[in-house]
Amino acid sequence: MKNPLDSIQGTIIAGIVILVVSLVILDWNEIGMSGIFGDASSIYLGFMRFFHVIAGVAWIGLLYYFNFVQVPALKAAAADGTGAGITKHVAPLALLWFRWAALATWVAGAALLGANFTDAFLLQNGYEAIGLGSWMGTIMLFNVWGLIWPNQQKILGMKKATDEEKSTARRVALLASRTNTMLSIPMLLLMTNGLSHRALLGL
Repeated sequence: MKNPLDSIQGTIIAGIVILVVSLVILDWNEIGMSGIFGDASSIYLGFMRFFHVIAGVAWIGLLYYFNFVQVPALKAAAADGTGAGITKHVAPLALLWFRWAALATWVAGAALLGANFTDAFLLQNGYEAIGLGSWMGTIMLFNVWGLIWPNQQKILGMKKATDEEKSTARRVALLASRTNTMLSIPMLLLMTNGLSHRALLGL
C-alpha cells in the first residue's frame, strides 16, 4: 500500500479523511457547529470559518516566507550565482498559491460577514474591530493583485520589461509586500480578538 505522505495530493486527502473522522467522533457543538443533522446555517458558518482560516494561513504564511526567507535568500544567491532555481521554479509557484490564497481568504471572510458586511466596512453597530481588520485585509488583497503580482511578472521574466522597468518593479513589489507584512500584524490581532468577531462566529 502506498504511503499517502509520499505525495502532496495524498497528504491532503489523508488530512480530509482525518477531519471527517474527527467530525464523526466529536460533538459538533464543541467546535461551533450544530450537529451533522442540525442547523444548516451553523454547519455553513463552521465550514466557512475553517476555509477562511486555512486560506489565511496559506496567504500569510507565504507572505512571511517571501519577506523573511526568499528576499534575503535571493540576495545571497545573487552574490554567488545560484538564484536561478528560485526565480525559475520556486517563486512562480509560491506566487500562484499566494495570490489565490489571498483572494480565497477575502471571499470567505466576506461570506462569514454575510448580512453584517456593510456594518463591518462602515465600522458601525459593534463591528468596528472586525471592520478595521477587514479594511486592512482588503488593502492587502489589492496590493497582492494590483502591485505585487504584476510587478513580479516583470521581475521573473513572465512579461517583457527593460532593466529600468525591472528595477522599478522590484522596488514597488518590495514596498507592497512590506506594507502587507506591516498590516498583517494589527490585522491578525483585530480579526482574531475583536468582540464582534467572536460574537459573529459563535466563538
